[in-house]
Amino acid sequence: MQLNHKMLRGDAASGAPIVILHGLFGLADNWMGIAKALSQTNPVYLLDLRNHGRSPHNPVFNYAAMGGDLDEFMQGQDLHGAVLVGHSMGGKVAMHHACLHPERLSRLVVIDIAPRYYPVHHRVILDALLGVDLANLQNRQQADEQLARHIAETDVRQFLLKNLYRTDGGGFAWRFNLLAINDQIENVGEALPEGFVFHKPTLFVRGGLSHYIKDADMDFILKHFPEARLETVAGAGHWVHAEKPAELLALLP
Repeated sequence: MQLNHKMLRGDAASGAPIVILHGLFGLADNWMGIAKALSQTNPVYLLDLRNHGRSPHNPVFNYAAMGGDLDEFMQGQDLHGAVLVGHSMGGKVAMHHACLHPERLSRLVVIDIAPRYYPVHHRVILDALLGVDLANLQNRQQADEQLARHIAETDVRQFLLKNLYRTDGGGFAWRFNLLAINDQIENVGEALPEGFVFHKPTLFVRGGLSHYIKDADMDFILKHFPEARLETVAGAGHWVHAEKPAELLALLP
């Protein structure tokens, strides 16, 4: 599958290529601010994963498929010695790819996700999205009001609404493949398979206010990534790149 992507490269960008993967319900544009800053020294590739952003929709939605898409992309771009950065679900995709294709990477950065199993915890968001009456929607404000019946947090609603767009026919649609994600949401929480190991430098970054990476996860992280270290960004929740971009940039290549 050919993934939609954007490439940013400043005039002085001579460092290793950086590939960035967003999380569930996200899209490449969520990382534009970080990418612009990094592109001054490194070519940066922002990808929309399958069933997200402007990449193709497909009924198959699991890490094997997403990792295959990523491998196809990196082969197509002839990327070597790359730094692979992934947030949340994108971090799991990055972990899979790093373990299967270590020869393409120089370094791995995983943001606010561990390689362990996570139980399904997006049911409220999925029910809220499924409850939006797209067929009769007149404007984005109505969509926000409908989401607010289930989701109180304004920032979460605004994050989701970045995926709402007007179709050529004048109606509204979601950029992500909501039906496929809803049908296969359990796949998102899967643990990294037994025997998957990446023997190159790996940075795990967690938000100080997030509970996705716990202290107890470090033993499991080191089992799969023996060269890993963990950094904590104080005051950040799960969306570290949006809440503390400067602090995250200080940790990135």
